[in-house]
Amino acid sequence: MPQLDTSTWLMMIMSMFLALFIIFQMKVSKHNFHFNPEPTLIKMQKQNNPWEMKWTKIYLPLSLPQ
Repeated sequence: MPQLDTSTWLMMIMSMFLALFIIFQMKVSKHNFHFNPEPTLIKMQKQNNPWEMKWTKIYLPLSLPQ
């Protein structure tokens, strides 16, 4: 059974990483990024729920009279 020649693997892996890095840089350079993004103010509309109009008291077991 012949021996597997691995002498060119390092060069192949390094050239693959270099090619992927160049491709990634080219893809990222096509995007337009905003320098100072401004937060948009979203106006929240308050919805009145029926239980908010009534005053309710929550009784805890420890607050009951003894």
